[in-house]
Amino acid sequence: MESLITIRDLSEPQLRAILSLSFQIKKNPEKFSSLLKGKTVLQLFVENSTRTKLSFETAVRKLGGANIAFTGGASSMSKGESLLDTVQTIQQYGVDAIVMRHSSGGAIDWISKAVGLPAINAGDGQHEHPTQAILDAFTLLEHWKISPDASSPLAGKRVIIAGDILHSRVARSNIHSFSKLGAEIILVAPKTLLPSDLSLFPKVTMMNRWDTSQGKEILAGVDAVMMLRLQLERQKGAFIPSLPEYRHFWGLTRERASLLKSSAVILHPGPMNAGVEIDSEVAESSQSLILKQVENGVYARMGVLACNS
Repeated sequence: MESLITIRDLSEPQLRAILSLSFQIKKNPEKFSSLLKGKTVLQLFVENSTRTKLSFETAVRKLGGANIAFTGGASSMSKGESLLDTVQTIQQYGVDAIVMRHSSGGAIDWISKAVGLPAINAGDGQHEHPTQAILDAFTLLEHWKISPDASSPLAGKRVIIAGDILHSRVARSNIHSFSKLGAEIILVAPKTLLPSDLSLFPKVTMMNRWDTSQGKEILAGVDAVMMLRLQLERQKGAFIPSLPEYRHFWGLTRERASLLKSSAVILHPGPMNAGVEIDSEVAESSQSLILKQVENGVYARMGVLACNS
């Protein structure tokens, strides 16, 4: 099995190959039900997770593999054991690969190299979340009935990514993923929630406010809007005036959503701060693909595991 640490490591053909295999798996999962037979995957979630953890565990089981589930708070790490010592201990139980989430960017790459096991990044700090980007692309391609086998399958599509860009690993991975697949990316965020250096990203259009003539025009013309969670736990300082003001100026409210064309879709990686970055009515609307993202998380992660096995 090979590692997947960042979307940036993947070429467009490699990304499309994972997406193509994910489509095949969703169409005929039984065909792949023994692909990981005899293999054991360590689910190393040092940082809390619900959707990603459960979908990876489900993906391994559906491919015929076994899981060793690990959470940091209920382990000897709470007694002072180092992460490396913990992984080396678990490795003795016969582990073939690691799926890992950690609060520090780069931790997964370091552990993978230190113990000599392939690793899949399930989210590392503010760095990347590559499988979230893959499932998001999968969801859009599926909804729009676009084959991932064609070069630049998202060419001609305009996608807004809005919210806490600065602290979001999802934003970083999706900017690279959607751009590799040909989409035009528009970022919407207050200046305080934008990275100071955008040179590491592909070309993007920037907006700091929805409620300008340009903002309303762009909102009316986009094909998809991805809202990001306001990550208060990562914010060290005052980045926004208040939650009500954040919703007022930057949230996807019912009024703003009404400006979208009827064919436009709404995404959110979860968990949501409903009533802050997105109104509950919008999240539950017919244009929302949020629950479809959760469903497709299993197939996309099966595709990653299958491509890397």
